[in-house]
Amino acid sequence: MSDEHNPLIPAGYDLVWSIVVVLVIALTIVALVTLARSARRLAATQALVWTVVVLLVPLIGSVAWLTVGRRAAPGDPTT
Repeated sequence: MSDEHNPLIPAGYDLVWSIVVVLVIALTIVALVTLARSARRLAATQALVWTVVVLLVPLIGSVAWLTVGRRAAPGDPTT
């Protein structure tokens, strides 16, 4: 057998990182959509800060919004 590999077939880590990136992007989109829906219940400053956090720190910001921020919104029916 030859030690050559097919460059058209990505290595396993390339596939894993691609899946991770797609999941982080999807999570960020979900967080931004729920943030936009909750924006009426938030002060303009709070909505802006949460948006910046979600965009600048996608994984941690999205998880923080979905777990803490959304529940802390005043008048939120999910609490």
